[in-house]
Formats: sequence, C-alpha cells, structure tokens
Amino acid sequence: MYIRGIGTAAPSTRYTKAECLRAFERSAWFARLDTRSHLIARTVLQRDNGIEARRLALDSLDEVFTIDPDTLDRRFLAHAPTLAADAGARALASSGVDVSQIDAIVVSTCTGYLCPGLSGYVIERLGLRPDVQAFDLVGQGCAAALPNLMLGRSLLGAGSAKHVLSVCVEVSSAAMYLDNDPGVLISACLFGDGAGAAVLSSAPPDAEAGRSGRPPRRIEWVDSTSLIEPAQRKALMFEQREGMLRNILTREVPALAAEYAQRVLRTVLGRAHVDSSEIAAWIMHAGGRDVLLALEKRFELDHDAFRYSAAMLREYGNLSSAFVYFVLDAALADRAPGGWWWLSSFGAGFSCHGALLRVDA
Repeated sequence: MYIRGIGTAAPSTRYTKAECLRAFERSAWFARLDTRSHLIARTVLQRDNGIEARRLALDSLDEVFTIDPDTLDRRFLAHAPTLAADAGARALASSGVDVSQIDAIVVSTCTGYLCPGLSGYVIERLGLRPDVQAFDLVGQGCAAALPNLMLGRSLLGAGSAKHVLSVCVEVSSAAMYLDNDPGVLISACLFGDGAGAAVLSSAPPDAEAGRSGRPPRRIEWVDSTSLIEPAQRKALMFEQREGMLRNILTREVPALAAEYAQRVLRTVLGRAHVDSSEIAAWIMHAGGRDVLLALEKRFELDHDAFRYSAAMLREYGNLSSAFVYFVLDAALADRAPGGWWWLSSFGAGFSCHGALLRVDA
C-alpha cells in the first residue's frame, strides 16, 4: 500500500488557552463547580501544558458551555461532514487521484453518532461514485487512524479497490461534558476539532509534480501491528451519562501509552530487522505533553525526535483520531529525511497501533 496524498482541515476559529480560561471563569459552570475544579482548570490552562491554542467549531467560546444532548448532536451534524469532506478534498488534490477513481471510503469518529453514517455525507459532498464501498468505524477513540488505514490496506490487498479514501474526523466540542472529576476537566482543556484524510493506493504515485511543485514522495506502508488490552479500558474511554459522552481520563495514560507504544514498535521493527536508531521521522499521536514526555523517556529519544507531534499539539491541541494525519502532513511539508518512518496511535481500549513506512528522499 502507498499513501498517495494527505489532507487536513480544522475550523477557522482559533482559541488560545488564556481565552478558554477567561470564558470558563465567566460562564455559569464556574459557579457550579467546586474550588478544586477551579484550581485544576487554572493550573492546566496557565502552565505550559504543551498546548497553546485549539481550533473549535464555535463562533464564540461562550457556546461551549451550552451543554445538552440536542445542542451537542446539532454541533456534530453541522461540522463533522464539512471537516471530513474538506480534509478529503485536500488529500485528493495532493494525490493526483481523481475523485472518480476512489473505490472505497473509510470514515472514523468517536465524538458523535449519525445514522446513516458520516461516510454518506462525505460521498455526497465530494461527489464520489454511487457504487463506492463505504465503511463507518466508531468507538476507537484517539487510536482510530491506524485501524482505519489498516482496513484500507486490506481492501487494496484483497483487490476489491485500487484507491481508498481514509478519513478521521472529530468534533470534540460536540462531546463536551463538565463536572468536578479531574480527568473530565483536564480532557475539556486538551481536545480540539479537526479532520485528517489520506488517499491510499495499491500503486505508487507517478513522477509528475505534486502540489508543492516537486515530485510527490513515495510513502510505502511496509508492516504494522496492533495491541489491545481490554483489562485497561477504564484508563481511557467515553461513557454515556445524561445522554452525552463523558470522557474518562486517568493518570495511568502516559505510562500505558509509552509501554504499549514500545511493545508495538519492537514487534514491527523486529520483523523488519530495523533498529529504532534507523527511524528518520516519528509520526506519533501525542495525547498531551505528559504523554510525549513518557514516550521520549521510554524510547530513549531526545525532545527533537517528536518535534512534529509537539508542534501540532501546541497549535491544535489533541485532535483525537485526526491527529496523526496532521503530524504526517507536517513532516512531509518540512521535507523530513527519507528512509524509515514510524507511524503510531493509541487510545481507548486500551489500544495501540503502529506501522513502519518507507519514504523516499
């Protein structure tokens, strides 16, 4: 499988963490929550938590504090199809693949539910063929990008498709929930809205110039694996409460992410007879600043190794499943050195996935 094109999309409204704190302090929710919660929010939003700004599908931050099922459902329906289609259109534009050539589409999300699923909305907006194979994946949280890409690879490998459009979209502002639980409050301070997409093909790109005016880089998916531990699902998950999604985020997540990410890495690199010192670019889901620090320590890498993940986290926050598309796009835009690249995501389950890519110079 080859990744022929990458596209990302985020709302135009950018909010800094200082703006988020001021909005929280003037909201009715501030009085409803206890003093400890005030301290947690101020600590997260005033210290260097690795995030400077987020994109949210809101005209005003005051809107985020209207928290009820109908409002959140409307927000997801209004923004998820648009973000997903925008990212898909950009991936197609960068790939050299015409929309009529897409044989299958795989769409992942965890921040809202539609029936018929999001895939139908993206098909409609992009003008995909009516006989396109459509798959909607839900419930995989931040880890969803890799299973999405793996399904695309299976479709290509089975010969049922030559070109697959992979899309992950999250409207985290449509999964807002507030109470005095520290994990709930911290997650409300971390997540942003956005979508990522990739065009996957059974053949490498042609040599014609890409969107940058340079020949497109050849990105080959070499091998991948997954690790899922249901016994740890309560460390990171959504639960339904009062008709809304409530995020459960525990202190164990950074250590779990680092441990499972290392196990996945060792499995794939061992099969490929590649040493971790040969990895030229790390395309990692960040989760948060503490997760990145745990990964650096576990992998015995310096801070610069995860610079693309750190940069995307600082500017966009945690975009859940869409995040690694942003990181991959940033590495490509920066002309990161060719060779072996490592792509990895982790999240609810507790699950972790990794893929070894071979990228030309």
